[in-house]
Amino acid sequence: MLETKLKDVAEPSFSRHETFHPRFGWLHKAYSALTDANIGSDVFLRDNATVTLGVGKNMVNAIRFWSYAFKLTVEYPKDPTSRANVASPTWEAQWLLDENGADPYLEDTASLWLLHWWLLAKPCHTPTWWVAFHAQSTSRFTTSELTETTLRHVRLAGWEPPVEASVAKDADCLTKMYARRREPTAGSGGSFEDLLDSPFRELGLLEPTGFGRNNAASRWHFTSNARTSLPPALVAYACLDYAARSEPLQSGSIALARLTNEPGGPGRAFRLREPEIAHALEEVAGEYPQMALVEGIGQRSLRFEGNPKDLAWDVLDGYYGNVRARASFPDREAWYATQPPGMLREMRRRGRTDLLDQPTLDRLAGALV
Repeated sequence: MLETKLKDVAEPSFSRHETFHPRFGWLHKAYSALTDANIGSDVFLRDNATVTLGVGKNMVNAIRFWSYAFKLTVEYPKDPTSRANVASPTWEAQWLLDENGADPYLEDTASLWLLHWWLLAKPCHTPTWWVAFHAQSTSRFTTSELTETTLRHVRLAGWEPPVEASVAKDADCLTKMYARRREPTAGSGGSFEDLLDSPFRELGLLEPTGFGRNNAASRWHFTSNARTSLPPALVAYACLDYAARSEPLQSGSIALARLTNEPGGPGRAFRLREPEIAHALEEVAGEYPQMALVEGIGQRSLRFEGNPKDLAWDVLDGYYGNVRARASFPDREAWYATQPPGMLREMRRRGRTDLLDQPTLDRLAGALV
């Protein structure tokens, strides 16, 4: 199995969420403020940010972090001499959260699966999350075990060790995000309140193995249930997107074993087995002749024509009713051409080719020099 070092996929960022997991409505609230002509990119820096966003000060910081972690914003210096960072929405944020976008209020569970994939994708700003899904040797863990595992991978990455308490807060926040914290009681209303607190619990990826003292869970495990809320199109998108991000990539194909087992792949991110991935790809391939499952010597592979990233977006956009074809909806280049110069400079400095291809990024950012 290919071992991926944390430093190759993630950035050293710990406990920036202020202990708050993402809540229902936060991401749309941030996007709406950032694209409001009367508010804009400095919304998180304003003295009245708590009033604008309708949350407490610590939650303002959490909303800012989660928008960034889900790849929905790029942060960049307010001006060349400033140490304060402002934020602008990515094209992905506009595609998903705009009122004319794919799913602005995240009503389709597929959108939560998509955000989950974006959260873990390179460059990952939540290394504890990446370790939990992709680098643990077992599907069962306690928060202390996840903390220790993450610290070990941090050492292997050669990063400056974070404070252990910060990683522990990450581990606790992860369980709050994906799994219920207390055992439901009769008449508690449970499910709706649980999902309102954290919509990502709807994915059913993480469960407590039992409840102990004070009705609190002490051990967790990733589930292997059938992913009935995960559409085949989202699986195909993730497979093609992973192929586009993977190097070296053999011409036009990637083995299902890699998609299932490699750290960073959709199999680990979604907790899917190879037959489940194969079934999803076969279903989508019936609509897209540019992709097919092929049998090789001892293995099956996903074969595709052209750029896998472009095909991935064709599949994803098709699932949401072809958002990119809607009237007045800007393509990537048109969107970034209208964004603040500082955003483009920062994207080029950080090599954010996940957001915009290198030639276009160089051309747009170079025009600003």
